[in-house]
Order: sequence, then C-alpha cells, then structure tokens
Amino acid sequence: MAPSSTAAKSPRPPGASFNAAAWIFSIATCIKLLLIPSYRSTDFEVHRHWLALTSSLPLRQWYLDASSIWTLDYPPLFAHFSYLLSLPASLFDPAITSLSSSTGSHTPGTVLYLRLTAALCDLSLFFASYRLISTSRRRSLFTLVLILWSPSLFIVDHVHFQYNGFLLGIFLLSLGFLEEGRDLAGGFVFAVLLCSKHLFLVAAPFYFVYLLRHYCRGGFFRGFSRLVIMGIAVAAVFVASFGPFVYYGQIKQVFSRLFPFGRGLCHAYWAPNIWVFYILLDKALAFAFTKLGFIVETPMASFTGGLVGESSPFSLLPQVTPIVTFILVLLSMSPCLVKAFKNPQPRHVVRWVAYTCTCGFMFGWHVHEKASLHFTIPLAVVATNSLDDAKHFFLLSIVSCYSLFPLLYEPQEYLTRLLLLLTYSFLMWVGLSSHFAPARKNGLVGWVSSIYLVGLASVELYGQFVHPYLFEKKLPFLPLMLVSFYCAIGMLYSWIWQLIYIMLHT
Repeated sequence: MAPSSTAAKSPRPPGASFNAAAWIFSIATCIKLLLIPSYRSTDFEVHRHWLALTSSLPLRQWYLDASSIWTLDYPPLFAHFSYLLSLPASLFDPAITSLSSSTGSHTPGTVLYLRLTAALCDLSLFFASYRLISTSRRRSLFTLVLILWSPSLFIVDHVHFQYNGFLLGIFLLSLGFLEEGRDLAGGFVFAVLLCSKHLFLVAAPFYFVYLLRHYCRGGFFRGFSRLVIMGIAVAAVFVASFGPFVYYGQIKQVFSRLFPFGRGLCHAYWAPNIWVFYILLDKALAFAFTKLGFIVETPMASFTGGLVGESSPFSLLPQVTPIVTFILVLLSMSPCLVKAFKNPQPRHVVRWVAYTCTCGFMFGWHVHEKASLHFTIPLAVVATNSLDDAKHFFLLSIVSCYSLFPLLYEPQEYLTRLLLLLTYSFLMWVGLSSHFAPARKNGLVGWVSSIYLVGLASVELYGQFVHPYLFEKKLPFLPLMLVSFYCAIGMLYSWIWQLIYIMLHT
C-alpha cells in the first residue's frame, strides 16, 4: 500500500507547554552568557572578518577578496546572513566591520556582539526543535533538553565559535516538514540549508530519493507535475543564491572556495572516522617493514594538506582520492536509500537522514570533527523512541562530545569542557532512565559499553596526568592520536548500530 501523502500528526504531549520549553531555552542561553569570556578559536576572527567583508565590499568582490587568509568559503546565503549580522554591529564596536582590524586581538564590544549573535541565532534551533516535539507522543520536553543543552553545541558554537545551532535549526525545520508530510516545504528549506552551508550536501541523495518516491508519486502526470514544482522551488533558491555570481562570471571561483579538495584527506586534528584506522595501519606497516630491513619511502606530504596527485601521504597503502571517498559514502548509505525508495515513510525520515550524515562523517573527504553535530542532534530527536535508541544515544553523545575536547586546548578551559560533558551525561542518565522502566532497573549501558567508557576515561587520564611527564617532548601528538583512535571506535560502533537498526526496523 502506498504511504499516505501526509504523515499523521499525534496530539501535542500534555507536558510540552511552550512556557516550559522557553525556560529550557533560557537556561541554555544563561550558560552561553557565562561562556562569553572563554577561549576563542581562529573561527571567531573568520566570522568577524566575514561581517567586515560583506559590509565593506560589493557583492561582486565577496569571493574574490584575498586581503585576509580568512577568505569566504561558505555559500552565498550564509554570506548574506553575515551581512545582516553586520548591520547593527557598529553599535557595539565599529572595529567589527573594519577590514583593517587587527586579527590578533578583539575588543570587548566585538567579543560581546559576536557571542550574543551566536546565542540569539539559536532561536532557529529552539523553534524547530519545539515543532518536532509538538507533533509526536514519543517526544517530550526532555528531547528539547537533549538538543538545546548539548555540550557539543556549547563547545563548538559558544566557546570555539561558529553558528551551527542556527544552521541545525534550519535542518530540523526541514526534517519536521518531511515528518508532517509537507514535502514541498521540506525540500525548499533543505535547499536554503545547502545554500547556507554546503557540508549538508551529504544528505542530498536521501532527500532526492525520498522526495522522488514520496512527493512525486501518484501516476505519471501527477508525479511529473510535482517533480517540476519541486524542481522550480529548489531551483529558485539556488538561482537567488548563486545567480549573481553566474552573472558576474565568478561561479568557478565560488565553487573553488566551497570545495577545496587540495586540503587533504583529513583535517588538522583527525576526525574520529574510518580514515584514522587507515592512517594508523599505514604507519604501523611502514614501521614493521622498516624494522624488517625493507626500505620504505617516507611521505613528504601530510594527511591534512597537499594536492591530490601531487603528493603521496601514504607509505604502503593505496592513496585515497576525493572520488574514492565519494563512492564509499554513496555505497555506505545505499541501504538507507534503498529503504527510502521502496517504502518512503515520514516517521523514519529523521533516523534515515541521521544515518546518511553519519556515512558522510565516517567516509568523507577532509571531515571536520565538528560535523558529528549533523547526526548527533537529529539522533537526539529519536533518543526517546525506544530503550535501544536511548542506550545508543547515551554512548554516542559522550563519544561525540569527548572527540571535541582537543578544540579547547587551553588549560583554563579544561574544567569547562569536563563539567559540560559530565553534567550532560548525568542529565541523560537520569532523564532517559526515568523514561524507560527497564533502564531504571538495569541501567543505560551494558558491560561492553561500560568497558568502553572506562577506556575513554583512561585515555583522558593518560593525556592529562601521565603523558606530560613521560613522552611530552618525544611524542607530543600522541594524546591527540589516542583521542581520535579511541573515539573512532565509538563512532564506528554507532555507524554499524544505525545500519543494523535501519535494516531491521525501518
């Protein structure tokens, strides 16, 4: 039987009052305000520079300007978003929108303004999350807590500094529309998201398959007309976003900024994905063959940079190119795409999209560790669906947050990151255990997960209290490698768990 055109709405949960939800958001905002004086990464200056660039230069120069190393490398809609943020910026400090401002220090007004904009823009995440919990009996206000109080979001957006909360709000809004059967709105909003941050492109294959089968069904003429309508809606967003740069003859320049494949397979700090195992295996084989007397050529380039075809970062294993990662991502998500093609059901949309984003994280090219937010936040939406979901999310959220610890490398931020993770873990334990009766009796973690979490704590204790006194000078990057490797084990488990669940239960 073909799925109905509109997903059935469940009545709003009795406890999901807007006032209580507003209090949850307010508490999260207070935490963000406390984090204002915290360490700021270079991303802080990147976004400040983009405010200055978009407000000081005409549109035709946005993707040509090279006055700073922080060139604009987000899609045009995010550039327009930066321009809107720049309009009231001079009320706080004129230096915010000055292209000649020093990149070495920031005035209190600059820090305050950008921190406040990051907190204020999280309203998109709040409203999108509230819409999602208001249309399902399986979700409650605790789902909102899991999303808005995420320590990973606090660390990435409100210490390190980015606007992921704003973008994830758009993402969840699109997913909410798809769950409600409002496919045209969901596709339109997803197009807006892609034109704001292109890294969400990994979810595009799922959107294409799902919308083709769910929205464009009902006979040839009806299906074709709907395909045309969806195409016009999506194309309108892309034309409005990229059209001016096509007119200026700069579209190649824009895409070169958005897709810099010369940056290398991995980010500077290895994201905990499948390539960590590949890199370490290559290093182990090179070491073993060297000890056996073989001559192993030492690569001149790193794994984090160098143009493909001009460098050979691996000693023995085959070189990995962007096209290889692209194929692996598509192959890994193919079971989900087949499921969506055969039986496109709105109630599975959030889980399917989370899985496709996990595939992009595990097998993608030059993945940032921060990209784990693209699937941990959607998985928070389904964390209260079942006890198995709760157990999986409990472990995954801890692993994901811990993998972000190296972003806050300043000693004064150590207690901040630790308290954020431990507090959230405690809240998850109490909230999810109270939600499921078996969890109150047997707990949220089995013996395998318990052993893994003990190992995670051991990695942290070693990096903080043992390594500095034994191998700090000889192996300075060993703690980072251990974090990447150990968290990659947890991420690999999550990917396999999601794959099995999708194959068996959707």
